[in-house]
Amino acid sequence: MYRIIIADDHGLYRRGLRLALMAGIPDLEIFEAACFDTVISLLEDQAPVDLAILDLNMPGLSGQDDLRDVLPAHPDTRFAIVSGTDSRAEILTALSIGLHGYIVKSQTDEEVVLAVNEILAGRIYVPALLSHRSKESVRLPSEAPTQMPHRTTSVNNLGRLTSRQKQVLRLMAEGYSNKEIARSLEIAEATTKIHAAAVLRELGARNRTEAAVLLKTWAARDIN
Repeated sequence: MYRIIIADDHGLYRRGLRLALMAGIPDLEIFEAACFDTVISLLEDQAPVDLAILDLNMPGLSGQDDLRDVLPAHPDTRFAIVSGTDSRAEILTALSIGLHGYIVKSQTDEEVVLAVNEILAGRIYVPALLSHRSKESVRLPSEAPTQMPHRTTSVNNLGRLTSRQKQVLRLMAEGYSNKEIARSLEIAEATTKIHAAAVLRELGARNRTEAAVLLKTWAARDIN
């Protein structure tokens, strides 16, 4: 039995997608989420989850950059975007950060079922419309990277952090706990843990103290 999370803040679309998948794929267990924090909680509480299908515009998710932290934290889960836009740039961004598929909301039920089956089978799915545009410039990875490259500890790595990661780092440097950071940023504590781990990994820091030192070293620079 496959276990799938459908995450979209529009209940009507969630229910429609649930019905389409259950009609087209046997033996499914589906969980629904209306915000990103619920997704993170489901990934932890309902593990193992085979596939998470995420709308980019739901509360708590500010864009694809937020997903860079989630993938390595859940290596056994495959992730796909469902979006109202068929922007080639958005699709290529999703592939470049290691997502396993991109589904456009205007696709038919049959196409969506095909997409989910492809992703569950371990393949990368993009809508056919992408293959009709500049094929030579599209490179589809066979799998998302399973291991993040090692980074040397350096203040220059601060520039690689997303805006959310920078917010978390500042509060970490001030001595805030994960629970306090979550309350301050109005996100789930589980989400905070993922961002904090990503900050340490990106900076090459062994702990929060090292990360704080790097931030103070770079205090004269504007990292917004």
